Amino acid sequence: MNSELRIRTPEGIVFAYTLAGPVTRCLAYAVDLLIIGAVQRIVSMLLIFAGILAPDIAMGLLIVAFFAVSVGYGILFEWLARGQTPGKKLLRLRVMDARGLRLQVHQVVIRNLLRFVDGLPLFYMLGGIVSILSPRGQRLGDLAAGTIVVHNPVRAEPDLDQLLAGKFNSMRAHPHLAGRLRQRVSPVEARLALQALVRRDELEPHARIQLFSDLAGHFRSLVSFPPEITETLPDEQYIRNVVDILFRTRQKAPEEAAELVH
Repeated sequence: MNSELRIRTPEGIVFAYTLAGPVTRCLAYAVDLLIIGAVQRIVSMLLIFAGILAPDIAMGLLIVAFFAVSVGYGILFEWLARGQTPGKKLLRLRVMDARGLRLQVHQVVIRNLLRFVDGLPLFYMLGGIVSILSPRGQRLGDLAAGTIVVHNPVRAEPDLDQLLAGKFNSMRAHPHLAGRLRQRVSPVEARLALQALVRRDELEPHARIQLFSDLAGHFRSLVSFPPEITETLPDEQYIRNVVDILFRTRQKAPEEAAELVH
């Protein structure tokens, strides 16, 4: 199994992901099993208590509930928590699309439904063998869903004051439009714009121009600032201004305020 997966975007950006090994994945799943077991026990106690009046119905509901908890646990957390169950979060792992695209709900459902097949015949034997033989460490559920499991290390946040220093942000003169921009931009879009600025020097010149052109076009479509302050802005500077609005909620610096007065 390769220890790293490298994905190159059409804009020339290369993302490197460290693939999760079978031991780490096993430990994460063990944590999840403990939580699943605790939830199933609570549900079982509630249904058994209800079964005093209707034991046959309670037994049927118990079987359905066990299946729903086992499958629904992974689906719920991996979809709502962007590929992380509590066990994966504890071990710093994340499920993601194998091509680097956004994880889709049908992928989450498929990989969790096939977990029972991976568990055959006992103790996750089939899934373990397949993941060891797979170049990307994928079990059957991952292969069918087109997903991988990667390490999710804590990344140091960039110094925004240093990254955005030296440029006046004329878009801050329109706080109502800046507020609208914050409302309409998703966390993923905001992080993508920030990472584009952080890694811009790693790009080839043509890829850099194309990337910031695409990003600027997207953010311009979300909120229209007055043309007199944006038409002359280069695309890269436009994204700097957007990132400044999205990530820095500080009051205007004295030199900015003075410039606005004049």
